[in-house]
Amino acid sequence: MPQLSSLPAYAAITLGSNSFNMLVAVTVAGKPQIIAKYKRKVRLAEGIGDDGYLSHEVMQRGLDCLALFADMLKKHRVNQHAVAVIATATLRVIANADEFKQQALPILGHPIEVISGLREAELIYQGMVATTTGVEKRLVIDIGGASTEFIVGKGRKVLFKTSVPMGGVVFNQQFFNATPFQMLDFSQAKDAVKNILSEHMQSLTNLGWDKAVGASGVVQSVVSVLQHRQVSEVITLTVLQSLRDEILAQSDLLLSDIEGLTAEQAPTFASGVAILLALFELLSIKQLHLAGGALREGVLQVLADKQRVR
Repeated sequence: MPQLSSLPAYAAITLGSNSFNMLVAVTVAGKPQIIAKYKRKVRLAEGIGDDGYLSHEVMQRGLDCLALFADMLKKHRVNQHAVAVIATATLRVIANADEFKQQALPILGHPIEVISGLREAELIYQGMVATTTGVEKRLVIDIGGASTEFIVGKGRKVLFKTSVPMGGVVFNQQFFNATPFQMLDFSQAKDAVKNILSEHMQSLTNLGWDKAVGASGVVQSVVSVLQHRQVSEVITLTVLQSLRDEILAQSDLLLSDIEGLTAEQAPTFASGVAILLALFELLSIKQLHLAGGALREGVLQVLADKQRVR
């Protein structure tokens, strides 16, 4: 078997509204094997002004992260043709997306592809299937910084998919921007979730599912808190209500007294828990399990398939 370092590497870069991620992989036995992971909480959605433009300060934060990724591409000797750069909700909506893409091009040496919410949902599902065991009908929920994707599928087949404009960073600005937090903040967040999801509720309810799976930031943050406390990693309504009560008892935005919560996770934790609580109640979810992967793993799988064809 050849050494991993001798195999041609490829990289999937995803530019989310909360985090920028990069996975570097090689193909072993026909499947991507990740050799390096990079992640930065850029929180791009924080920089969207009332005029719809991304602030230059936050744009620079994103470009600085891409410069780091570019250095890592060189370190891992990734060929320029073996890179995919995918952007999601924030770059879909900002008025100066072209400016960001133009400035990013000479840094990365590769164009950014801004994908639709439905394409994002497809890739999330592919990433989940590639990394999470099970063949039952599953509801996949991916709560990002500015959008949330819902997919129902069985095996590799997608039965329903949608992307809606709500997320941890956006809800943070709307409902959780000042302490002490109040029950009213959670109630207003739930009303917003209900309103945003209303046109899809019937489809989701009619389809049903055997198991609910959560992907990406918000769910990962909750699970990491549970892991730190050495309790069950399965998210339930009781777990979320308990975390909500802890959040309400905090006096600062850093939520520094919540055991197991890191400073990096804290800024969108309250809004994330609020969205999850609302979804558990509105969709009658009993348990939510963490997926093995999501968008970036889906992009990686597409890239691996292309490398095989080349």
